[in-house]
Amino acid sequence: MAKTNNTNKENASKASAKTTKSEKQSAKSSKNSQTAAGDESTAKANASADPATNPLTDEVSESVPTTEGTNGDKAPSGDESSAEELLTAERDKYLRLAAEYDNYRKRSSKEREMTYNDARIESVTKLLPIYDNLERALQMECSDEPFYKGIEMIMAQFNDMFENMGVKHIPAVGEPFDPNLHNAVTMITDPNLGENIVATEYQKGFTLGQRVIRFSTVVVAN
Repeated sequence: MAKTNNTNKENASKASAKTTKSEKQSAKSSKNSQTAAGDESTAKANASADPATNPLTDEVSESVPTTEGTNGDKAPSGDESSAEELLTAERDKYLRLAAEYDNYRKRSSKEREMTYNDARIESVTKLLPIYDNLERALQMECSDEPFYKGIEMIMAQFNDMFENMGVKHIPAVGEPFDPNLHNAVTMITDPNLGENIVATEYQKGFTLGQRVIRFSTVVVAN
């Protein structure tokens, strides 16, 4: 009976020792699992931080479209394209405005010149009757030489004034008849003159530049 009890005690002691050993192995296995899990987490974190060794990063990089052109240049973004279009529109607007202003400047200059010429023509036209009377006076005989000399001086002043204003006499006597410059009142036959040659001038004509202030009143031969 005592031997049986001792045997039971030994078996119980061995069973207890086996249980303790199993518990230690379980604890050690659990600790190793935790260590392995920690190393795996650390490896994943390092892989995430390093794009060169992260396969997920490589896949994302391949899926994201690049903004570089075929020559390695960056393609313009939407904002850059809008800015370029706005700049082009403003440049076109500036060029049109500059062209319009240049046309306006030329047109205004031409209008001012025409207005100035019109004013000069109007002034000369009002002076022409006085000029005609002085010319008739010089064609008359006069016994008072100082008086006649005074009329000549006034006519000379008229001619100087016309020359300074750009007003010129229209050539008439001996010149071919020109309907753009001459106003024929009659025709005569003169064997000493050629055909359509101005024989006599009744009234002088004048021009200002390319414009006729007054046509010459003439007699045409043949």
